[in-house]
Amino acid sequence: MKVVFRWLGYFWAGPNTLLGIAVGLLLGGRFERVDGVLEIHGPRVAAALAKMFVPAAAMTLGHVVLGRDREMLEVTRAHERVHVHQYACWGPFFLPAYLGASLFLYVLGRDGYRGNPFEVAAYAVDDPSVRRPKRS
Repeated sequence: MKVVFRWLGYFWAGPNTLLGIAVGLLLGGRFERVDGVLEIHGPRVAAALAKMFVPAAAMTLGHVVLGRDREMLEVTRAHERVHVHQYACWGPFFLPAYLGASLFLYVLGRDGYRGNPFEVAAYAVDDPSVRRPKRS
């Protein structure tokens, strides 16, 4: 039964996964499969992540994680896997829900990134002994 739910999660998150693959291809990233998740990194991926509204070490789209480099993918793996699971649960509704929660928090004058419930759940699994790069 666990296998069935895993495949349903892949299917449900499929449109976002395809978006992640397309972004990775457009940015000329290096692809690697780790525990059923595509991890993509490279110089242009790093540059794109650095230019985001909230600069990131890594970002998840479905079952794809885009990272600055292999080291950042390793450091952020537990955090990003929470997002992979969230995509498997929310499917095509994840991005609107995530962005909606952030927008709502920003309108209230709060931090739309750190206060976002999806991020709160992901940061809850981070190992406090691992130093993450500061957002620039």
